[in-house]
Amino acid sequence: MTFVAVVYHSGFGHTAAQARAVCEGALSVEGVASRMIFAEDAAADLTLLDAADAIVLGCPTYMGSASAAFKQFMDATAGIWRALGWKDRLAAGFTNSGGHSGDKLATLTQLMVFAMQHGMVWVGLGLPDGDNASDTSDANLNRLGAYAGAMAQSNIDQGLDGMLQSDLATARALGRRVAEATLRWTRAEGSEPA
Repeated sequence: MTFVAVVYHSGFGHTAAQARAVCEGALSVEGVASRMIFAEDAAADLTLLDAADAIVLGCPTYMGSASAAFKQFMDATAGIWRALGWKDRLAAGFTNSGGHSGDKLATLTQLMVFAMQHGMVWVGLGLPDGDNASDTSDANLNRLGAYAGAMAQSNIDQGLDGMLQSDLATARALGRRVAEATLRWTRAEGSEPA
């Protein structure tokens, strides 16, 4: 069974909702298991990720970068980095902030660089911009126009009920894409050279 781990930190529940959607998307692919893992738990016990064929990284964007709790997880992986323990595993990312931009691309780039330093292979969102013309709407997938990963925007004065379903559907699409890519990748990795 192919395993996609979703490692995340969430300050107010919005990013947790995204993580749940990513996990649902991965689980929608036959032959794939997926599990949500708090970044704090993963930092305390990195063996939780030993069996992961892919690791999807998610955190809120605070002040233009990954949240401190997620950065602690990243820093805790130095021993794995040194041993190239995650080399050739797949990775992807998602983030949420209150602003429509909120400099979320900086966070996705930070997650991508982290994965690249581990020798991982990054999987982007693979969706066109969903709301960039007069005949499109914010109900479309990828309404925020991200390519490096899934972005969501949550009003700072609303709870989970204020999250747009299109952002959660975009996170599900990312989870499904990562799961499908992981199945292809693990099959190719296991095949004998010609």
